[in-house]
Amino acid sequence: MEEEVKQLVPAIVQDYQTGEVLMLAYVDDEALKRTKETGTTWFWSRSRKAYWNKGETSGNKQLLKEIRYDCDNDSYLFLVEQVGGIACHTGNRTCFYRSDDYSQTVNKHYTGAAASVPADLYRVIEDRKKEMPHGSYTAELFGGGLESIVAKVEEEAAEVIEAAREKEDSELIWEAADLVYHLFVLLTYRGIGFDELAAELARRRK
Repeated sequence: MEEEVKQLVPAIVQDYQTGEVLMLAYVDDEALKRTKETGTTWFWSRSRKAYWNKGETSGNKQLLKEIRYDCDNDSYLFLVEQVGGIACHTGNRTCFYRSDDYSQTVNKHYTGAAASVPADLYRVIEDRKKEMPHGSYTAELFGGGLESIVAKVEEEAAEVIEAAREKEDSELIWEAADLVYHLFVLLTYRGIGFDELAAELARRRK
């Protein structure tokens, strides 16, 4: 079996919406072929000496959006949609969830996971719209219809303005988070995906 796996090439897996690096694994020609044929990521396990389809048992599959090659053609970049929001077998969003002492000292005000929070929240809201679980506030908003959601956005926007003028930073942050959440609900109700929002924000970036 080892003889059949002629060359193992590292494949970096990245969230196609947020750019967050989710994991690194290894592929050969067969794993790459299976990935392209199925539209989900396949890798070669060096420990088990076998091919594995990411999420086959956990359900946390990776839907392939694009494959990129580096300048030397000796590594791949898989851009994926991470189903279930979990890429790591530990239950974390990404395999790169730990940082060393240097990173914690130099970048003490930076949280790498923060970049993925909006996309993760959007995915949860989309799931609530599809499943409409009993007792979910988000599902309740969807059940109330467009005018009910719009009213909440108006209410939260007014509270953000009030907090900006009269309250502490912590209150402003709280109200801003409420507004973003309800705005995401509104966009999801209208069927607008996070990728469309992200594309428009990227277009405006100078």
